[in-house]
Amino acid sequence: MLATLIPLFDKDLKVFAYSLFSQKVDLLKNPGMQGFGRNDGAGAVNGLDLIKDMGIDTLANDMDVFVPVGNIAIFSPDIEEQMFVPRKRIILLFDHMITTDQNYLDRLNQLKGVGYRLAIRKLQIAEYQDFKPVLDLMDYIFIDSKKVDVAKAKIYFGQVHPKISIIVGNLTDMEKFEALKDDEAYAAFEGEFYRIPITKGDAQVSPLKANYLQLLQMVNDPDFELTRAADVIGRDTALVLELLKMVNRMTVNNGITTIRHAAAMLGQKELKRWINTAVTKELCSDKPNEITRLSLLRAKFAEDLAPLYDLKLKSSELFLMGLFSVLDLILDMPMAEALEKVNVSKDIFVALVDHAGPLAPVLELITQYENANWQEVSRLMMVAGQDTNDVYNAYINAVHWYREVFFA
Repeated sequence: MLATLIPLFDKDLKVFAYSLFSQKVDLLKNPGMQGFGRNDGAGAVNGLDLIKDMGIDTLANDMDVFVPVGNIAIFSPDIEEQMFVPRKRIILLFDHMITTDQNYLDRLNQLKGVGYRLAIRKLQIAEYQDFKPVLDLMDYIFIDSKKVDVAKAKIYFGQVHPKISIIVGNLTDMEKFEALKDDEAYAAFEGEFYRIPITKGDAQVSPLKANYLQLLQMVNDPDFELTRAADVIGRDTALVLELLKMVNRMTVNNGITTIRHAAAMLGQKELKRWINTAVTKELCSDKPNEITRLSLLRAKFAEDLAPLYDLKLKSSELFLMGLFSVLDLILDMPMAEALEKVNVSKDIFVALVDHAGPLAPVLELITQYENANWQEVSRLMMVAGQDTNDVYNAYINAVHWYREVFFA
């Protein structure tokens, strides 16, 4: 099993919902299972199984989830029988593989009748008219902004299907998002636009962020002093509270008297890890929450992938690589400039700036994985001799860890 969550945003760059994409088998190792209607679990709704196993709040907090359903799985009785999550939290997501055949229309009506909302994607403009009976039943439609004129689609759906909400997909830059976001015709936006890095410019770092960067520089120095770091933490209320919460989870001892005492309870290695994580969270405070989630998930995912790349001794570096992989977005400056403001190893620098060196393959797998580019993920796993379940378990462990860190 492979699975990942892709965020959808509202006009304020707050997460509107997540799409849960999954793949049950490694298609490069099992090429005969490609396509719908083959013995690849096409009759199962993998997303519902995953939600059942993990819980919807662990996966998506309090957000709704779009769950893809294939043209065979649509007829599975498991869809109605699932009782582990309110149906109002799940939007069933179909594509052009369903048809206007009466069996499909009846089934879609059944699913709406039991409380599910419905969505469709991958429709071409030429298919809109033929798919009218299906579109009449949909609550949402995903419009690929690279393939479809979004403005014309808005006019069409406003006239022919006024009740359907449009989700603009495949947005690749912030300029396009800014041009569309205030139009009430669009319910949400999906794509890489929110994480396109800055490639030039000379952004000024705010005084608060400068203080956090100074702390990162300090703790990533090979010879950093625990007591000095504790003194810097003591000047920031938010970090003090986070540190005390962390220490209180680790011990039943309530006799902590100073910040230095709390830091000593963690020890130098754990304090360094905690500071990097907590400070990155604070640095992201003026950015979309998804940037924080992306940073923390990448950090833990990279660390847990270390044994699969024979990089167990570099697991701490992989953690930092993932954590700082969005530092350019956080500081609004090119990655090379951003990394100069913190102390990172040469391997981390080369991986994030040049996409080279021993850590780069891990970052490449992570970025392909989070975009649900399953064919490329399968190729990368095959090259590295990895098992699908090991990669999946590393990702799921990262999801659990993120929830513990962020919502504790």
